[in-house]
Amino acid sequence: MQSVIQEALKHSENEELYRQTTCENGAIDDMVDLVGTPRIVIVGCGGAGNNTSTRMYDIGIDGVDIIAINTDRQDLDECRADKKILVGKSITRGLGAGGDPDVGKRAAELARGTLAEMLTDADLVFVTAGMGGGTGTGVAPVVADIARENGAIVIGMVSTPFHVERARTIKAEKGLSELSSAAHTVIALDNNRLLSYVPNLPMGHAFSVMDQLISETVKGISDTITKPSLINLDYADIRTVMNCGGVAVMLFGESKTRDKSDDVVRGALNHPLLDVDYRGATGCLVHITGGPDLSLKEADEIASSLTYELSPHANVIWGARIEEEYEGVVRVMAVMTGVESAQILGPEAYQQRVPIRSRNIRENPIEMGYDKPLKPIIEYIR
Repeated sequence: MQSVIQEALKHSENEELYRQTTCENGAIDDMVDLVGTPRIVIVGCGGAGNNTSTRMYDIGIDGVDIIAINTDRQDLDECRADKKILVGKSITRGLGAGGDPDVGKRAAELARGTLAEMLTDADLVFVTAGMGGGTGTGVAPVVADIARENGAIVIGMVSTPFHVERARTIKAEKGLSELSSAAHTVIALDNNRLLSYVPNLPMGHAFSVMDQLISETVKGISDTITKPSLINLDYADIRTVMNCGGVAVMLFGESKTRDKSDDVVRGALNHPLLDVDYRGATGCLVHITGGPDLSLKEADEIASSLTYELSPHANVIWGARIEEEYEGVVRVMAVMTGVESAQILGPEAYQQRVPIRSRNIRENPIEMGYDKPLKPIIEYIR
C-alpha cells in the first residue's frame, strides 16, 4: 500500500507540469467516427473517470485503448487519453451536467451511436467513474450497457462519496444500482476508506491515491492478459470469473519482509476498500507480482491463503508475474466477485440475501463445506 501512495504523490507533484503542456488529443464532438478500437478498452466517464484515465495514460498500459468521456469540454481538454468524446453538446453546451445524473444519461444516449461504434470490437471494457455527480453517474451505466450489448465483458470501477455528502450518496446508490444491472461486475471503492489509509494527506493527494488504486487494478488485470507470466491468465479466464457477476471487492497487499507470503496476505485481507462480506464470493481473480526471488511455492501459498474462506464452489483463477524491479518485494491484487454489499444491492435486498452467505464458517466449518480446520489466516481478519 505504501508504494501505491508514493506513486500517487509523485504523480500529484508532476500534475501541474502536465497541465501546462498542450494536450495532444483535442476534444471531439458526438458525430466523429471512431474506428480501430482494441480488444481491451478503458472508458473514463465524468471528472473522476477522466482523472483515472489520465493516471492510466501516464502509467502506460500496453495494448489498451484509453477513452475519456465528459459533458464538460474544459475538463476533457485537460485530461489525457487516446481518444476523447464530448457528449451532450446540444444540451449542456460543453459546460457539464450540473450534478444531474439524468442530464448525463441523456447526453450519453444522444451519443449512443458513436459510443456503440467506438466499442464495437472490444472484448473487455473497464468503465471508470465517480458515483454521485452528474456525468459519471449518468454516463457510466449507458456505456456499460452499450459495451455489453456488443458482446464485451464489462467491469465497472467506481468510487463512492464520503458519508457527509448526503445528496451525492443518494445519487451514487441509484447510479451503482443501474451500473450493476448493466455491467457484468462492479468494483466499488469507498472514499471513506481514505480516512483510514491517508487521513493526513492533502485532499488532492488523497484522491490521487484512489486514482492510483483503480489504475493499478486495471493495469494488473490487463497486464495479466497481455504480458507473459510465470503463471499465465488469458481473456477466457477473466471472462469466466467476471461472468460470476454482481458486486466485487478489491483487496490489495504488498510486503518487503522476510515472511512475505504471510505479510502480503495479511495486508490484503486487512485492507478491503468496500465494506462487504467476501467469504461468500462466487469468483476470485488473484494476480501476484514479485521479483526473481519469488518461488512458485510462495505464489501458491499466497493464492491459497487469500481464497481459503471462500465457498468450495467458488471459481478461483490466479496468475503470477516476475519483474526485476520487484526483487525482495511481493505485491498481490485480488478481485472477488459475487460478494454482498448493502451499498450496491440496497438495504432491503442486502438484508434478504446476506444471512445465507455470511454464516459463521469459523463455528460451523463442516456444515459450510469445509472438512478440515481453517488455516491460521483467519487471524488476519479478526
